[in-house]
Amino acid sequence: MDNSSSLASAAKRPVLPLRQLVGISIVLAGVLVLGVQFWQFVASRPVVLQALTGGSVAALATALGTLPILFSQRLSDRAQDTLFGFGAGVMLAASAFSLIIPGIAAARAAGADAWGAGGIVGGAILLGALALLVLDRVLPHEHFIKGVEGQNARVLRRTWLFVFAIALHNLPEGLAIGVGFAGGDALRGSALATGIAIQDVPEGLVVAVALLAAGYRRPFAVGLGMASGLVEPVGAVLGAAIVSGSAALLPWGLGFAAGAMLFVISHEIIPESHRKGHEAFATGGLMVGFVLMMLLDTALG
Repeated sequence: MDNSSSLASAAKRPVLPLRQLVGISIVLAGVLVLGVQFWQFVASRPVVLQALTGGSVAALATALGTLPILFSQRLSDRAQDTLFGFGAGVMLAASAFSLIIPGIAAARAAGADAWGAGGIVGGAILLGALALLVLDRVLPHEHFIKGVEGQNARVLRRTWLFVFAIALHNLPEGLAIGVGFAGGDALRGSALATGIAIQDVPEGLVVAVALLAAGYRRPFAVGLGMASGLVEPVGAVLGAAIVSGSAALLPWGLGFAAGAMLFVISHEIIPESHRKGHEAFATGGLMVGFVLMMLLDTALG
């Protein structure tokens, strides 16, 4: 009796049609083929492989920063703002010492005079900031404190708005890592990747804490915070692949990445860190982050 009922219930269980199984198999095979081709492309270009490694380290640092949320209570607003400021300081120093100054030097090495080199990098900085401004206006997203921005933001679920906001924040960091390695100076690229990874640890913590404060469950906040770092190796590979193809693109790429990072610092991080009235702590964090990244860049680069 029990055997017949179990057989009957098993017969009633839904089974995927053959066409769906074939479709899933084709998709998985396509993903596998693309993955193999991507790895062959990366492995054949050492600079891109270095950029992927640097971006992956930064992503791992972001994931590491989210873990304390599993075991601790909510971070205070003052501590969050201090960490926001610290991240802004690291990114600000990275923009100056690892991107803008090497970009001007690369333009001079390519034959440009002082005014020409400054004009090239300055124009690239403005282009990078303009690109992020366009994405900020077009891509729907939500700031953790400021609220929703972008077209059709009310249509999407709040989770996706946070995902897009984190992607907008992390993409310039990944691009900067990739372009840094594409410059041919592995030490400078390593210094830049190390600095960004250092500020990604508290950044991952802040992202997870903000998601927790927004009402999400602790495991979900940690998982989404970890996933947010995956944008950085993608951006790193993209930046290295584009810039390493032509030496003439190097000063433009360095300036573009710097402009994108400067836009994020001014438009996102600093306003968020000052919104709750802890300006002194945020500024203190910025100063410490700036000096730390400056020391890393001058010592390693």
